[in-house]
Amino acid sequence: MVAPTLLQALIAITFCTYVTTCAITLPNISNIVIFGDSTVDSGNNNYIKSVIKSNHYPYGLNFPYHIPTGRFSDGKLIPDLVASFLNIKDSVPPFLDPSLSDYDIRTGVCFASAGSGYDDLTYAEIGVIPLPKQLEMFKNYISRLKGIVGEEEANKTVGSSLIMISSGNNDLLAYSDALSPRRLQLNVDEYQDFLLKVLQNFVQELYDLGGRLFIICGVAPLGCLPMQMTVRLVHTCLEDENAASRSYNGKLESLLPTLKESLPGSTIAYTNVYDPIVDMVDHPQKYGFVETHRGCCGTGLVEVSFLCNVATPVCSNASQYLFWDSIHPTEAAYKFLFDALIKEILNELSTQ
Repeated sequence: MVAPTLLQALIAITFCTYVTTCAITLPNISNIVIFGDSTVDSGNNNYIKSVIKSNHYPYGLNFPYHIPTGRFSDGKLIPDLVASFLNIKDSVPPFLDPSLSDYDIRTGVCFASAGSGYDDLTYAEIGVIPLPKQLEMFKNYISRLKGIVGEEEANKTVGSSLIMISSGNNDLLAYSDALSPRRLQLNVDEYQDFLLKVLQNFVQELYDLGGRLFIICGVAPLGCLPMQMTVRLVHTCLEDENAASRSYNGKLESLLPTLKESLPGSTIAYTNVYDPIVDMVDHPQKYGFVETHRGCCGTGLVEVSFLCNVATPVCSNASQYLFWDSIHPTEAAYKFLFDALIKEILNELSTQ
């Protein structure tokens, strides 16, 4: 079974972080696939007609060879760190990259699109890839995989793939806008329930395609994003937006056991990114941060995507900042989140 094997590996990985050397047997997971938004997009937006891109300097400043890949950070994202720790590969490429190799297909790719959400209407006007389209891309991926390894092996690969979903952030951000059309249709509780229903259907469709092992991320404390604080002309986290994040996360965490029961043979782990980020904001010294209320790029208050560009000055040491731009964490912050994610998955799977 996949879950016990992954559990054993995560126990070994967690133990190995505290010792100099150790020999571990990694699980039979050789493939990782990613769905979601800019927190996990490794560059799909490079290949679509959207203004939401980060394939330019100073993005990628601390990525290997200082390459701006389209990741919304100075370096690697959590999926890259997960793939590396599981000895799958060092980074997860975007599916839309025309130079994908057979090896890339066999070991997994990213379907995420910066700016997207569970809601089809979320930032649709700027041309991002919504989840239904990401699902269609996954179906195309499976066809390509079958062409490389054959149908039987492809089915095994999908069945043992680690599937990570990180979305919902943009939905709640868009809904917080007073001009959001969804606010005319649904109150905040109803909108959160709507998003979770979309997620539930999305996981069901992935399950029907053969997926069995899922990691589903909660949303960040959106009221602590520098951009959000700037819009409201404050320098402290916005409690109303953080409350919405907590409410959504609570509903998501409560939903997942029921969802798992409805999908025989599945393993579904919830990952809490909210609390670790709040802790970084409240206790920066624990993480070596000197700034947690503005990003490293430019003023750190509004710069993101094309506003964070080659002409924009950057801080001297991104590892001392929680945020890279006005919305997205630095690689340093993602590494701390990854440590929390590993512990979270370990705790989730140990109870299953």
